[in-house]
Parts: sequence; C-alpha cells; structure tokens
Amino acid sequence: MSVVETVLGPVAADELGDVDAHEHVFLRTPVNPGDEFLDTDKAAAELLRVAAGGIHTVVDLTPVGLGRRPGELAEVSRTSGVHVVAATGFHRSAHYPAAHWARHADDATLLDVLLDDLQTGMDRHDWDFPRPVPTSHKAGIIKLGASYHRIDRHEERWFAAGAAAARDTGVALAVHTEVGTATHAALDLLDKHGVPAGRVLLAHTDRNPDPELHLDLIARGAHLVYDTIGRIKYRPDSVLLDLIEHMAEAGRLNHICLGTDVGRKSSLRAYGGGPGMDVLGRDFVPRLRRRLGDEAVETVLRHTPQALLAKEISGTGLPAVGTTA
Repeated sequence: MSVVETVLGPVAADELGDVDAHEHVFLRTPVNPGDEFLDTDKAAAELLRVAAGGIHTVVDLTPVGLGRRPGELAEVSRTSGVHVVAATGFHRSAHYPAAHWARHADDATLLDVLLDDLQTGMDRHDWDFPRPVPTSHKAGIIKLGASYHRIDRHEERWFAAGAAAARDTGVALAVHTEVGTATHAALDLLDKHGVPAGRVLLAHTDRNPDPELHLDLIARGAHLVYDTIGRIKYRPDSVLLDLIEHMAEAGRLNHICLGTDVGRKSSLRAYGGGPGMDVLGRDFVPRLRRRLGDEAVETVLRHTPQALLAKEISGTGLPAVGTTA
C-alpha cells in the first residue's frame, strides 16, 4: 500500500490532495535572528489560510534543531485539516553553531537520531540533549542541506547519515541547495551512499532558473521543487511560470513540485507579513492554470509529490493514527 507518514499517522498517498512540497510551520535558526515563528495559534491560522487556498498537504522541511515542535505540529494539523509531513535530517552547516552537538556526534548517533524520528517518533524537545522525549508523531521525509557551490565536511557526514536513514526506511530525501547550486554534487554524494536520484527532491532550484541545468538533473531522475513562489525579491513569478512551461514542453512536469518555503516570521500573514504561506494556492495556482491548464496543475500539485512522498508498507490496512504526546 502506498502511504505517506504524516504527523497524525500514515495516510494513503492519493489522499494527500494538492501538496505544497516545501514549508516551515515552526522555525528558529541563527541564520535569521529575530525572525523565528513558534506560536501555535498563529501557525494554525496560517494553515487555515493555506486550506482556504485549496492546498490539502504541506511538507514541513524543518530539520533537527531548528524549532520543530511535533506535538504542536499535530495540533495545528488537526485544527486546520491540513495534512503535515514533517522532516528529520540536518540543514546546511551555517544553521548550527560551532558548539552544536550535530557537528561533533559520531556517525552512529547521527543515524540513530534520524531513525528514531522516522520509526519511533520525533523528540518533543527537538533533540536538545541530553535526554530525548519521543512523541508519537513520526517524520515522513529527510531534509539535508548543502552550502553555496559546495558540500562542506560536516554536511558530508550528515548526507551519509541521511542516506543511510533513507535506505533503511524508504522515505524520500529533500536537499536544500543554496541558490540552486551544488545540485549535481548533491546527487553524486547521495548516489555514492546508495540513494538513487529518483528518491531525491532538490529545493530552491528555481533560484537558478536555468532550464538546461534542470533538464539535466531530471534526466538523472531527480525531482525539483520550485519553492520561492511569491518571493518577488528573487525574480517575478512570470519567470517561474516560463520555467514550468519549459518543463512541460519537454514532457518533464512529472519531476516538478511546487512550494513557498516561507522561512521568516515577516513573510507570514498571521504575523502581519507577506506574501503568506497561502500564496501558492491563492495567487500562483490560478495563474498556472490559465497558462497550462488543469492537467499540468494536477501533475505538479498531486501526482508528482504524492508519488515521491509515498513509501510501501506491508499489511492490509493503515496503522493507527498518532495522538498528541
């Protein structure tokens, strides 16, 4: 049975509906000091706007140590009616101070952390050592991060741990690419560790809107998430629409997902900012539908992300849905 692990338990992949493939429901990182967002009520309000825009599932790609709140994540999923697929894994090294345990833990510990999040339940305190408190809410995807044009020595170790966890559990693996760089290097390293490109989602590739590069990555089997929708400081959304049209003309929309990757409090409507997490369904999807039609929209919002997120489990039914721990 093709299922996806959400914070409320396994869901059949084809029941995810329209998927925003890159979000952050809660986030705190030293990279963006003062722009953290950790308020449960505001998170629920933001996801209610997402639901009103026609999105049924968000993939929360917040990795270990950056403000994950599994119990509260389950709460806002229930409140909003939006499925939430949570991540485990490690971001690029800039997100972890020099003294952070992830920089110094041995390889076995790094892997154990990821497998616990995926198989037992995410730590209530987001692995703020020394004593983990597992919840019943499991991660359903692995998130890794690469630096600008390179993968540093810490990231290489985290890639190895992430790849091992992906092999053991069958979940997909997302990679932060800084401004869309080091994409081939990321695929090469994951392939070295036994993860095929077809199980990899490369984030922020639209920050480098190079159609030839994107087609080369897809030719290797990779999936791309165009996830800076509404972020006009990078480029107008018309450039992204052109890029999606190029992928459609090449017959490659089945490797494209969409998201908004709202990573700052100042970008969330619940905090008085913008464009808001709902910009995908509210503004961009209608433009994409006018440009390419219903079938293209269904491909990038449903068929592609549902297939990528799915893993196979044995048995005749879904395990019991998790509860708030």
